[in-house]
Amino acid sequence: MNEQKTVTTSGTAVRYGLIVGLVCVIYSLILSLADLSMNRWLSSISYLFIIVGMVMAFKYFKQHNGGFMSYGQGLGIGTLMSLIAGIITSVFMYIYVKFIDNTIMEKAMEMQRVEMEKRGMSDADIDQAMEMASKFSGPEMVLIGGTFGFLFIGFIIALIVSAIMKHTRPEFE
Repeated sequence: MNEQKTVTTSGTAVRYGLIVGLVCVIYSLILSLADLSMNRWLSSISYLFIIVGMVMAFKYFKQHNGGFMSYGQGLGIGTLMSLIAGIITSVFMYIYVKFIDNTIMEKAMEMQRVEMEKRGMSDADIDQAMEMASKFSGPEMVLIGGTFGFLFIGFIIALIVSAIMKHTRPEFE
């Protein structure tokens, strides 16, 4: 009497969204404490956490649903998981930028200025670009941009990983 317990797509997404969100928060905290948060290569490793979390979520879902997962179910799990992880990570970053280290935005702006200078932009163009960028920086934009960024990247990853890992239930069984 070894019954498989059926799990829902939303339950799976919430479970793994919380896990991926927590892992991303811990990783972000480590990068910030090590003063490596401006390193783009190290920061992009969080995408790997999304991929690994998504693969684990799909395996979990399939394990508890007779080995089956449709493309749509995978896409739903991956997208919702990414949204939840994005909200958790973005709320953490909002609190960090707003209350703990408000100089992080200044460092990011200075990095952008240096990049523009390397590209040979004129001082007037750089000043204009920096003025525009300052309107879209701040803790609130970290919260909004981070959440939507995670959602967008997670959706793209879910499109790919779902196509690879789907195992559709036969119509006539």
